[in-house]
Amino acid sequence: MATTPHGTRRAGDGRREANAASVLRTVLDHGPVARGSVARLSGLSPAAVSRQATDLTRLGLLRELPELAGGGGVGRPQIPVDLHVGAAGGPVAGGVHLGVPASTFAVVDLRGRVLARRTYPHDGIAPDVLPAAVGRELRGFLDEHTRGRPLFGVGSAVGGWVDPADGVVVRHDAFGWRRRPLAAELARGLGGRTVRVDNHARSIAQSEILFGRPAARRSLVHLFVGNVVDAAVGLAGVVHQGPGAAAGDVAHLPVPDSTAPCPCGRSGCLEATASNTALGRTAVRRGIVPEPDTSLVVDAAAAGDPRADRLLRERARAVGRAVALLLDVLNPDLVVVTEQASVLEPAYLEEIRGAAIDLSHVCDDPERIVSPHAGPATLPVAAGTVLLNPLFRRPFETVDALLGAEGVD
Repeated sequence: MATTPHGTRRAGDGRREANAASVLRTVLDHGPVARGSVARLSGLSPAAVSRQATDLTRLGLLRELPELAGGGGVGRPQIPVDLHVGAAGGPVAGGVHLGVPASTFAVVDLRGRVLARRTYPHDGIAPDVLPAAVGRELRGFLDEHTRGRPLFGVGSAVGGWVDPADGVVVRHDAFGWRRRPLAAELARGLGGRTVRVDNHARSIAQSEILFGRPAARRSLVHLFVGNVVDAAVGLAGVVHQGPGAAAGDVAHLPVPDSTAPCPCGRSGCLEATASNTALGRTAVRRGIVPEPDTSLVVDAAAAGDPRADRLLRERARAVGRAVALLLDVLNPDLVVVTEQASVLEPAYLEEIRGAAIDLSHVCDDPERIVSPHAGPATLPVAAGTVLLNPLFRRPFETVDALLGAEGVD
């Protein structure tokens, strides 16, 4: 049995970690659930499930729910277990999505549900001092909203090229960051709490695998369309990173029929065609909104402005044509599209689906193209997932690293 950094011998070998992860994931999917059912669903022996459930309960990750036990039956009652969530003071993770020009803070529970949320506008704050400013604001938010609950740490999702192993933003063009040690900077602002960082497209993909539709665990492509346009690929429950964690750069994927000029010198690139920046500029040029803000365009369409609706449908069809290319190359079980208008209004998702199915050579099922399971809470949930995902893969080792060998009781 391996020795933890805190001097105890508890983390166990790989099999124990794997068994614990299987129990935890089974309870995530089916809880509240009796231990006997966990054994049947996970394929583990009842004795193994009992051992792991006892240890996971001691760590504060599971709890028994005797009030839900069935009554009146013959034999020993089955006491359900569930993740330690709800009003009972279970552990939580902080999350922060660093966006342009605002960030979103959140507290999420072990089921990826948002318990508290706040938007922090920071337009006008220089990129060089932004991590420190975000860290200070986030610390106050977490102090306010995690009283009485163990806080594992903070997950951070951000656009651009991110190396999660080092906690470094390798490149973020909008902020002008190069090799920015974002995790360390945020941790300083949070008084030394654990911070883990990943690219927002990969974070959302992992959130879909952990908390979303079952098909996502087989294979998925996630396309993120915001101020930054990027993507992520997941196979058999693992999000691909590639050498240097550089996978997912689709900003210059050619969009069929697009002639939008791109700073790279070519035309028709996806980011130049469909990003929030491109949409905002077009909306101002057409007199739809006074400033290049995608939210204003979405609001105008919702208020009945046909010009705003037409522009959002144009973008949706461009996104759909890009989705068709991804479908044909990778043929995943699921394509998840994070695009503001289609997340809020299903009609724009239908435009994406229609354009994709019209152009794809391998997919004729529009139901394979979906919006994220968390809807408008997608980004804060994804940020929290950056921290929670390792917990569901190696629970003992992760709790040791995050909170110490004493657990979270």
